Amino acid sequence: MTTSPPTARVDTDRAIAQVLATIRANIAAFGTRYPDDTTRDNRYDLRPAVPGFDEGANRGWTTSFWPGMQWIAFDLTGDADFRDAALAHAADFGRRVRDEEDLDTHDLGFLYTLSCVAPTRLLADDERAGDARAAALSAAEDLMSRYLPSAGVIQAWGNLADPAQRGRTIIDSLMNMPLLTWAGEQTGDPRFGEVVARHTTELRRHILRPDGSTFHTFYWDAATGEPLRGATEQGAFDDSCWARGQAWGIYGFALNHRATGDDSLLAASRTCAEYFLAHLPADDVPYWDLVYNDGAEAPRDSSAGAIAVCGLYELAAADPANAERWRAAADRILTSLIARYTPAEAADADTVLLHSVYDLPKNVGVDEGTLWGDYFYFEALARAARPDWRPVW
Repeated sequence: MTTSPPTARVDTDRAIAQVLATIRANIAAFGTRYPDDTTRDNRYDLRPAVPGFDEGANRGWTTSFWPGMQWIAFDLTGDADFRDAALAHAADFGRRVRDEEDLDTHDLGFLYTLSCVAPTRLLADDERAGDARAAALSAAEDLMSRYLPSAGVIQAWGNLADPAQRGRTIIDSLMNMPLLTWAGEQTGDPRFGEVVARHTTELRRHILRPDGSTFHTFYWDAATGEPLRGATEQGAFDDSCWARGQAWGIYGFALNHRATGDDSLLAASRTCAEYFLAHLPADDVPYWDLVYNDGAEAPRDSSAGAIAVCGLYELAAADPANAERWRAAADRILTSLIARYTPAEAADADTVLLHSVYDLPKNVGVDEGTLWGDYFYFEALARAARPDWRPVW
Protein backbone atom coordinates (compact mmCIF):
# COMPACT_ATOMS: atom_id res chain seq x y z
CA MET A 1 0.00 0.00 0.00
CA THR A 2 1.36 3.42 -0.92
CA THR A 3 1.16 6.26 1.54
CA SER A 4 -0.17 9.72 0.85
CA PRO A 5 1.92 12.79 1.65
CA PRO A 6 1.16 14.24 5.07
CA THR A 7 -1.42 17.00 5.23
CA ALA A 8 -1.22 20.15 7.30
CA ARG A 9 -2.66 19.91 10.79
CA VAL A 10 -6.41 20.46 10.78
CA ASP A 11 -7.31 23.92 12.09
CA THR A 12 -9.48 22.88 15.03
CA ASP A 13 -9.31 25.83 17.42
CA ARG A 14 -12.21 27.87 16.04
CA ALA A 15 -14.29 24.75 15.39
CA ILE A 16 -13.89 23.52 18.97
CA ALA A 17 -14.71 26.97 20.36
CA GLN A 18 -17.90 27.00 18.30
CA VAL A 19 -18.91 23.55 19.54
CA LEU A 20 -18.31 24.56 23.16
CA ALA A 21 -20.48 27.66 22.69
CA THR A 22 -23.29 25.56 21.25
CA ILE A 23 -23.07 23.03 24.10
CA ARG A 24 -23.32 25.86 26.65
CA ALA A 25 -26.37 27.30 24.92
CA ASN A 26 -28.05 23.90 24.70
CA ILE A 27 -27.39 23.13 28.37
CA ALA A 28 -29.20 26.37 29.21
CA ALA A 29 -32.05 25.54 26.83
CA PHE A 30 -32.65 21.87 27.65
CA GLY A 31 -31.51 21.51 31.26
CA THR A 32 -31.89 17.88 32.30
CA ARG A 33 -34.25 17.10 29.42
CA TYR A 34 -33.23 15.59 26.09
CA PRO A 35 -33.35 16.99 22.57
CA ASP A 36 -34.86 14.98 19.74
CA ASP A 37 -32.81 12.68 17.48
CA THR A 38 -32.57 15.30 14.74
CA THR A 39 -33.14 18.99 14.19
CA ARG A 40 -35.91 20.68 12.26
CA ASP A 41 -34.45 23.48 10.19
CA ASN A 42 -31.26 23.13 12.22
CA ARG A 43 -32.97 23.60 15.61
CA TYR A 44 -33.54 20.80 18.13
CA ASP A 45 -36.99 20.39 19.65
CA LEU A 46 -37.40 18.49 22.88
CA ARG A 47 -37.86 14.76 22.40
CA PRO A 48 -41.62 14.44 21.82
CA ALA A 49 -43.92 12.85 24.37
CA VAL A 50 -45.15 9.33 23.63
CA PRO A 51 -47.28 6.96 25.74
CA GLY A 52 -45.40 6.37 28.98
CA PHE A 53 -42.85 9.15 28.44
CA ASP A 54 -43.12 12.90 28.94
CA GLU A 55 -41.71 15.47 26.56
CA GLY A 56 -37.92 15.54 26.78
CA ALA A 57 -37.75 12.14 28.50
CA ASN A 58 -34.79 9.76 28.33
CA ARG A 59 -35.93 7.24 25.72
CA GLY A 60 -34.62 5.92 22.41
CA TRP A 61 -31.06 5.15 21.36
CA THR A 62 -29.57 8.64 20.89
CA THR A 63 -29.96 10.42 24.23
CA SER A 64 -26.43 9.63 25.45
CA PHE A 65 -24.79 11.53 22.61
CA TRP A 66 -25.85 14.72 24.36
CA PRO A 67 -24.08 14.05 27.70
CA GLY A 68 -21.31 12.41 25.69
CA MET A 69 -20.55 15.82 24.19
CA GLN A 70 -20.61 17.36 27.66
CA TRP A 71 -18.03 14.84 28.88
CA ILE A 72 -15.73 15.65 25.97
CA ALA A 73 -16.19 19.37 26.74
CA PHE A 74 -15.26 18.78 30.39
CA ASP A 75 -12.27 16.64 29.42
CA LEU A 76 -10.94 19.34 27.08
CA THR A 77 -11.62 22.35 29.31
CA GLY A 78 -11.91 21.18 32.93
CA ASP A 79 -14.99 23.41 33.24
CA ALA A 80 -17.21 22.18 36.09
CA ASP A 81 -20.38 23.41 34.33
CA PHE A 82 -19.94 20.70 31.70
CA ARG A 83 -19.18 18.08 34.36
CA ASP A 84 -22.22 18.94 36.46
CA ALA A 85 -24.58 18.90 33.48
CA ALA A 86 -23.25 15.51 32.40
CA LEU A 87 -23.51 14.09 35.94
CA ALA A 88 -27.18 15.06 36.08
CA HIS A 89 -27.72 12.97 32.95
CA ALA A 90 -25.67 10.10 34.38
CA ALA A 91 -28.05 10.02 37.35
CA ASP A 92 -31.01 9.87 34.97
CA PHE A 93 -29.43 7.00 33.04
CA GLY A 94 -29.05 5.21 36.36
CA ARG A 95 -32.75 5.68 36.97
CA ARG A 96 -33.56 4.47 33.45
CA VAL A 97 -31.80 1.14 33.88
CA ARG A 98 -33.13 0.64 37.44
CA ASP A 99 -36.69 1.32 36.26
CA GLU A 100 -36.16 -0.89 33.19
CA GLU A 101 -37.34 1.82 30.81
CA ASP A 102 -36.83 1.27 27.07
CA LEU A 103 -34.00 -1.26 27.35
CA ASP A 104 -34.97 -3.67 24.53
CA THR A 105 -32.08 -2.67 22.30
CA HIS A 106 -28.43 -3.45 21.63
CA ASP A 107 -27.88 0.32 21.76
CA LEU A 108 -27.40 0.02 25.50
CA GLY A 109 -23.75 0.20 24.46
CA PHE A 110 -24.12 3.66 22.95
CA LEU A 111 -26.38 4.74 25.79
CA TYR A 112 -24.29 3.69 28.77
CA THR A 113 -20.74 4.04 27.44
CA LEU A 114 -21.17 7.73 26.74
CA SER A 115 -23.36 8.57 29.75
CA CYS A 116 -21.98 6.36 32.54
CA VAL A 117 -18.65 4.80 31.56
CA ALA A 118 -17.35 8.29 30.78
CA PRO A 119 -17.54 9.54 34.39
CA THR A 120 -15.92 6.35 35.66
CA ARG A 121 -12.94 7.15 33.46
CA LEU A 122 -12.85 10.90 34.14
CA LEU A 123 -13.94 11.12 37.80
CA ALA A 124 -12.46 8.05 39.39
CA ASP A 125 -12.52 9.46 42.94
CA ASP A 126 -16.00 11.02 42.81
CA GLU A 127 -18.75 8.98 44.52
CA ARG A 128 -21.15 9.98 41.75
CA ALA A 129 -18.88 8.11 39.36
CA GLY A 130 -19.49 5.03 41.50
CA ASP A 131 -23.21 5.35 40.91
CA ALA A 132 -22.57 5.68 37.18
CA ARG A 133 -20.34 2.59 37.25
CA ALA A 134 -23.11 0.55 38.85
CA ALA A 135 -25.58 1.74 36.21
CA ALA A 136 -23.21 0.87 33.37
CA LEU A 137 -22.56 -2.61 34.77
CA SER A 138 -26.30 -3.20 35.07
CA ALA A 139 -26.77 -2.08 31.46
CA ALA A 140 -23.97 -4.42 30.37
CA GLU A 141 -25.79 -7.36 31.96
CA ASP A 142 -28.97 -6.34 30.14
CA LEU A 143 -27.01 -6.23 26.89
CA MET A 144 -25.62 -9.71 27.56
CA SER A 145 -29.19 -11.01 27.90
CA ARG A 146 -29.66 -10.28 24.19
CA TYR A 147 -26.94 -12.75 23.19
CA LEU A 148 -28.06 -15.69 21.04
CA PRO A 149 -25.52 -18.48 21.63
CA SER A 150 -26.64 -20.51 18.62
CA ALA A 151 -25.81 -17.71 16.19
CA GLY A 152 -23.09 -16.07 18.26
CA VAL A 153 -24.60 -12.60 17.96
CA ILE A 154 -26.40 -10.05 20.06
CA GLN A 155 -29.87 -9.30 18.69
CA ALA A 156 -30.22 -5.68 17.62
CA TRP A 157 -33.75 -4.56 18.24
CA GLY A 158 -36.93 -5.50 20.03
CA ASN A 159 -38.04 -8.13 22.46
CA LEU A 160 -36.16 -11.39 21.99
CA ALA A 161 -39.44 -13.14 21.23
CA ASP A 162 -40.37 -10.73 18.43
CA PRO A 163 -40.48 -12.86 15.26
CA ALA A 164 -39.68 -9.87 13.03
CA GLN A 165 -36.46 -9.11 14.92
CA ARG A 166 -35.43 -12.53 16.18
CA GLY A 167 -31.88 -13.35 15.08
CA ARG A 168 -31.21 -9.96 13.51
CA THR A 169 -28.19 -7.76 14.10
CA ILE A 170 -26.83 -4.66 12.39
CA ILE A 171 -23.42 -3.24 11.68
CA ASP A 172 -23.98 -0.45 14.24
CA SER A 173 -23.70 -3.15 16.92
CA LEU A 174 -19.92 -3.06 16.61
CA MET A 175 -20.02 0.24 18.48
CA ASN A 176 -22.03 -1.27 21.33
CA MET A 177 -19.38 -3.87 22.17
CA PRO A 178 -17.07 -1.49 24.10
CA LEU A 179 -19.58 -1.47 26.98
CA LEU A 180 -19.07 -5.23 27.33
CA THR A 181 -15.30 -4.90 26.99
CA TRP A 182 -15.31 -2.31 29.78
CA ALA A 183 -17.55 -4.51 31.96
CA GLY A 184 -15.12 -7.39 31.52
CA GLU A 185 -12.22 -5.16 32.55
CA GLN A 186 -14.14 -3.94 35.60
CA THR A 187 -15.33 -7.32 36.83
CA GLY A 188 -12.78 -9.82 35.54
CA ASP A 189 -15.69 -11.89 34.23
CA PRO A 190 -14.61 -13.63 30.99
CA ARG A 191 -18.20 -13.90 29.69
CA PHE A 192 -18.12 -10.34 28.42
CA GLY A 193 -14.97 -10.73 26.35
CA GLU A 194 -16.13 -14.07 24.97
CA VAL A 195 -19.34 -12.53 23.65
CA VAL A 196 -17.45 -9.58 22.13
CA ALA A 197 -15.06 -11.94 20.34
CA ARG A 198 -17.83 -14.18 18.99
CA HIS A 199 -20.17 -11.38 17.94
CA THR A 200 -17.50 -9.40 16.11
CA THR A 201 -16.23 -12.53 14.37
CA GLU A 202 -19.72 -13.34 13.08
CA LEU A 203 -20.14 -9.80 11.76
CA ARG A 204 -16.77 -9.96 10.04
CA ARG A 205 -17.76 -13.21 8.38
CA HIS A 206 -21.24 -12.23 7.26
CA ILE A 207 -21.93 -8.49 7.35
CA LEU A 208 -18.69 -7.61 5.51
CA ARG A 209 -19.04 -8.47 1.82
CA PRO A 210 -16.21 -9.81 -0.40
CA ASP A 211 -15.91 -6.47 -2.25
CA GLY A 212 -15.30 -4.56 1.00
CA SER A 213 -18.77 -3.09 1.31
CA THR A 214 -21.14 -4.01 4.13
CA PHE A 215 -24.71 -4.99 4.73
CA HIS A 216 -26.60 -2.78 7.13
CA THR A 217 -28.36 -5.73 8.74
CA PHE A 218 -28.03 -9.49 8.73
CA TYR A 219 -30.32 -12.32 9.86
CA TRP A 220 -29.48 -15.63 11.52
CA ASP A 221 -31.80 -18.48 12.41
CA ALA A 222 -31.97 -17.98 16.16
CA ALA A 223 -32.68 -21.68 16.80
CA THR A 224 -30.00 -23.28 14.63
CA GLY A 225 -27.54 -20.42 14.26
CA GLU A 226 -27.59 -20.69 10.46
CA PRO A 227 -26.67 -17.41 8.72
CA LEU A 228 -29.61 -16.48 6.47
CA ARG A 229 -29.37 -13.21 4.53
CA GLY A 230 -28.20 -9.63 4.48
CA ALA A 231 -30.52 -6.70 3.96
CA THR A 232 -30.86 -3.01 4.68
CA GLU A 233 -33.12 -0.92 6.85
CA GLN A 234 -31.86 2.59 6.09
CA GLY A 235 -29.75 2.19 2.94
CA ALA A 236 -30.81 2.61 -0.66
CA PHE A 237 -31.01 -1.10 -1.54
CA ASP A 238 -30.24 -4.42 0.13
CA ASP A 239 -27.11 -4.74 -2.02
CA SER A 240 -25.98 -1.10 -1.85
CA CYS A 241 -23.69 0.27 0.86
CA TRP A 242 -25.26 2.56 3.44
CA ALA A 243 -22.63 5.20 4.20
CA ARG A 244 -23.15 5.40 7.94
CA GLY A 245 -22.97 1.62 8.22
CA GLN A 246 -19.66 1.53 6.35
CA ALA A 247 -18.34 4.20 8.72
CA TRP A 248 -19.47 2.10 11.71
CA GLY A 249 -17.48 -0.73 10.15
CA ILE A 250 -14.27 1.30 9.98
CA TYR A 251 -14.56 2.46 13.57
CA GLY A 252 -16.21 -0.58 15.13
CA PHE A 253 -13.84 -3.19 13.72
CA ALA A 254 -10.85 -1.07 14.78
CA LEU A 255 -12.18 -0.60 18.32
CA ASN A 256 -12.87 -4.29 18.71
CA HIS A 257 -9.43 -5.18 17.38
CA ARG A 258 -8.05 -3.07 20.22
CA ALA A 259 -10.22 -4.99 22.67
CA THR A 260 -9.62 -8.51 21.39
CA GLY A 261 -6.23 -8.40 19.65
CA ASP A 262 -7.83 -10.21 16.70
CA ASP A 263 -5.87 -9.16 13.62
CA SER A 264 -8.72 -10.20 11.33
CA LEU A 265 -10.77 -7.37 12.80
CA LEU A 266 -7.99 -4.92 12.00
CA ALA A 267 -7.99 -6.23 8.43
CA ALA A 268 -11.78 -5.77 8.32
CA SER A 269 -11.42 -2.15 9.44
CA ARG A 270 -8.84 -1.56 6.70
CA THR A 271 -11.13 -3.15 4.12
CA CYS A 272 -14.07 -0.97 5.18
CA ALA A 273 -11.85 2.11 5.05
CA GLU A 274 -10.55 1.34 1.56
CA TYR A 275 -14.08 0.93 0.20
CA PHE A 276 -15.36 4.06 1.95
CA LEU A 277 -12.52 6.25 0.70
CA ALA A 278 -12.79 4.90 -2.84
CA HIS A 279 -16.46 5.93 -2.97
CA LEU A 280 -16.19 9.50 -1.69
CA PRO A 281 -17.16 12.45 -3.88
CA ALA A 282 -14.81 15.30 -4.68
CA ASP A 283 -15.35 17.15 -1.39
CA ASP A 284 -14.62 14.00 0.70
CA VAL A 285 -18.00 13.91 2.50
CA PRO A 286 -20.18 10.93 1.53
CA TYR A 287 -23.63 10.77 0.09
CA TRP A 288 -26.05 8.96 2.38
CA ASP A 289 -25.45 5.73 0.47
CA LEU A 290 -22.15 4.99 -1.26
CA VAL A 291 -23.98 3.89 -4.41
CA TYR A 292 -24.20 7.64 -5.15
CA ASN A 293 -21.32 9.89 -6.18
CA ASP A 294 -20.62 13.26 -7.77
CA GLY A 295 -23.57 14.59 -9.74
CA ALA A 296 -26.16 12.44 -8.03
CA GLU A 297 -29.49 13.92 -6.92
CA ALA A 298 -29.05 12.62 -3.40
CA PRO A 299 -28.32 14.15 0.02
CA ARG A 300 -25.03 13.90 1.83
CA ASP A 301 -24.62 12.35 5.27
CA SER A 302 -22.09 14.42 7.15
CA SER A 303 -22.59 12.23 10.23
CA ALA A 304 -21.17 9.28 8.31
CA GLY A 305 -18.18 11.45 7.47
CA ALA A 306 -17.64 12.36 11.12
CA ILE A 307 -17.86 8.73 12.24
CA ALA A 308 -15.41 7.73 9.53
CA VAL A 309 -12.94 10.39 10.69
CA CYS A 310 -12.97 8.93 14.21
CA GLY A 311 -12.61 5.45 12.77
CA LEU A 312 -9.70 6.43 10.58
CA TYR A 313 -7.87 8.02 13.50
CA GLU A 314 -8.49 4.84 15.51
CA LEU A 315 -7.28 2.73 12.60
CA ALA A 316 -4.13 4.85 12.30
CA ALA A 317 -3.32 4.15 15.95
CA ALA A 318 -3.73 0.40 15.38
CA ASP A 319 -1.97 0.19 12.02
CA PRO A 320 1.41 1.96 12.27
CA ALA A 321 2.60 0.83 8.84
CA ASN A 322 -0.23 2.73 7.16
CA ALA A 323 -0.94 5.31 9.85
CA GLU A 324 0.12 8.31 7.78
CA ARG A 325 -2.32 7.42 5.02
CA TRP A 326 -5.27 6.91 7.39
CA ARG A 327 -4.57 10.15 9.26
CA ALA A 328 -4.26 12.09 6.02
CA ALA A 329 -7.63 10.76 4.87
CA ALA A 330 -9.22 11.63 8.23
CA ASP A 331 -7.74 15.13 8.06
CA ARG A 332 -9.14 15.69 4.56
CA ILE A 333 -12.66 14.65 5.55
CA LEU A 334 -12.59 16.67 8.77
CA THR A 335 -11.27 19.75 6.98
CA SER A 336 -14.17 19.52 4.54
CA LEU A 337 -16.69 19.07 7.35
CA ILE A 338 -15.38 22.17 9.12
CA ALA A 339 -15.38 24.27 5.95
CA ARG A 340 -18.65 23.19 4.31
CA TYR A 341 -20.91 21.40 6.81
CA THR A 342 -21.02 23.60 9.90
CA PRO A 343 -22.98 26.75 10.81
CA ALA A 344 -21.22 30.03 10.10
CA GLU A 345 -21.69 31.01 13.76
CA ALA A 346 -22.73 29.08 16.86
CA ALA A 347 -25.90 31.16 17.20
CA ASP A 348 -27.08 30.12 13.73
CA ALA A 349 -28.13 26.59 14.80
CA ASP A 350 -28.54 24.24 17.77
CA THR A 351 -26.55 21.61 15.88
CA VAL A 352 -22.81 21.76 15.23
CA LEU A 353 -22.85 19.64 12.07
CA LEU A 354 -25.25 20.35 9.21
CA HIS A 355 -26.48 18.11 6.37
CA SER A 356 -26.81 14.72 8.03
CA VAL A 357 -29.34 12.00 7.23
CA TYR A 358 -31.08 9.80 9.77
CA ASP A 359 -33.35 7.52 7.71
CA LEU A 360 -34.01 8.60 4.13
CA PRO A 361 -36.28 5.68 3.15
CA LYS A 362 -38.65 6.76 5.94
CA ASN A 363 -38.02 10.48 5.29
CA VAL A 364 -36.79 11.04 8.84
CA GLY A 365 -34.11 13.63 9.57
CA VAL A 366 -33.02 14.25 5.99
CA ASP A 367 -30.57 17.15 5.56
CA GLU A 368 -30.63 17.99 9.27
CA GLY A 369 -28.40 17.95 12.31
CA THR A 370 -28.31 14.73 14.34
CA LEU A 371 -27.25 14.05 17.91
CA TRP A 372 -24.74 11.39 16.84
CA GLY A 373 -23.39 13.58 14.04
CA ASP A 374 -22.76 16.34 16.56
CA TYR A 375 -21.11 13.92 18.99
CA PHE A 376 -18.76 12.25 16.48
CA TYR A 377 -17.86 15.60 14.91
CA PHE A 378 -16.78 16.81 18.36
CA GLU A 379 -14.90 13.58 19.03
CA ALA A 380 -13.15 13.95 15.67
CA LEU A 381 -12.12 17.51 16.55
CA ALA A 382 -10.76 16.37 19.91
CA ARG A 383 -8.77 13.60 18.25
CA ALA A 384 -7.34 16.01 15.68
CA ALA A 385 -6.49 18.71 18.21
CA ARG A 386 -4.88 16.35 20.73
CA PRO A 387 -3.43 13.24 19.07
CA ASP A 388 -2.82 11.63 22.48
CA TRP A 389 -6.44 12.18 23.59
CA ARG A 390 -8.56 9.04 23.97
CA PRO A 391 -12.34 8.75 23.79
CA VAL A 392 -14.26 6.66 26.32
CA TRP A 393 -14.92 3.71 23.99
